[in-house]
Order: sequence, then C-alpha cells, then structure tokens
Amino acid sequence: MARNKHPEETVNLILDVAYRLFMEKGYEHTSIQNIIHNLGGLSKGAIYHHFKSKEDILYAVMDRMMAESNKMLADIRDRMDLNGKEKLKAIFKASLNRPVQDEIFTVAPNLRNNSKLLLSLLKETIEDAAPNYILPIIRQGIADGSIETDYPKELSELIILVGNIWTNPMIFDSSEEEIYRKFRVYGQMLKGLGVDIVDSEMSERASRLAAIYQQNK
Repeated sequence: MARNKHPEETVNLILDVAYRLFMEKGYEHTSIQNIIHNLGGLSKGAIYHHFKSKEDILYAVMDRMMAESNKMLADIRDRMDLNGKEKLKAIFKASLNRPVQDEIFTVAPNLRNNSKLLLSLLKETIEDAAPNYILPIIRQGIADGSIETDYPKELSELIILVGNIWTNPMIFDSSEEEIYRKFRVYGQMLKGLGVDIVDSEMSERASRLAAIYQQNK
C-alpha cells in the first residue's frame, strides 16, 4: 500500500519515521534498516528513490525542523520597533531559545566524523545565515547608530561563524562547562567590537544545549 502513495506522502512518511527514530535512538544509532522496519511495508528501493543516504534523510528532517524557526528569525529581522543592536540580541536569544533547538541537539550527529555535514553547515552559515539574517541587521545598526563598523559583511560572517562553529559541541565535542566558558569569551569578543549582545542567560542556555547533545550522542 505504501508504494501507491503520492511521492510527497511517501517522503513525509519517511521523514516522520526517521524523525521519531532519531529522537528515540539518536542519529548515529539509527540505521536505514531501522527506518525501513517502521514504514509499514515500504521497500528499501522506495526509500533510495527519494533519498541517497541516511545523511540526506537527516538534511530533510532538519530542513523541515528549521523552516518555522527561519520564519521567526526573518520576522525579528524585519521588525520596525527595534534598532540594529537590539535586533541582533533578539535574534540570538530567539535562536538559542526556540524549542526546535532541543530537538536538533537531540538528533544531531558528531560533525567531526562527517565532513559532508560539516561542509553543509559551513556553507549554510556563510551563504544563508550571514547574508540573510545578520548582515541586514548590521547595516540597519550602522544606519541608526547602534552599531559602528566599516566592515559589515566581515563582521556578520565573524559573528555567525563563531556562534555556529566554535561554540558548537557537535564539532568540538564540548562539555556543558566548556560551552559556557566559550560563550562568555564570545560575549567579551562581541563587546570589544561594540556589539554587546551576549548575556549570562544566553551562556546558560548554550551550555544546556551542549548537555542535551552529550546525553544523546
């Protein structure tokens, strides 16, 4: 019966099952065969018709998880009641506190062992997050006087690269305490650049996400 579904229904079924198994078992401990066993008769061939690998399934699962969050970030970027610096702080706080982050850190793989996923994160950071969310806010901050820099593009990339890469336990296998310390240094760095947006609440939230990752890896 599963073979007769429309393609989008088949894809959604695969993603629903994969998401549940990633949450229950963790990405590293979930195999394609585990997914097949929970698909009610869908064959391995049918899965590979839509996805080349388990990694591709993970990409699709995470894309679906991130879609609503990205809309939230865009809404903050486009608000009219905040200056640039206030928007940066709001967007960072929202990024850390969105409920989907707990789910992402629950299912996330060790990126050091997967160069393809790590490269994907780097590309998304530089080609999507920096130009579409951070750079427009920095440019607004320059215009309204809340941010001072002669290098908005480079600053946007630095801010998001440190936030997405250096403070990411999926890459450096950092402990809860290590991430807390990294975020405190991150805050000091941004303060020195005139962008004082990281507070103790953000540091504590980041360390909690690291704990979730360590518990489920």
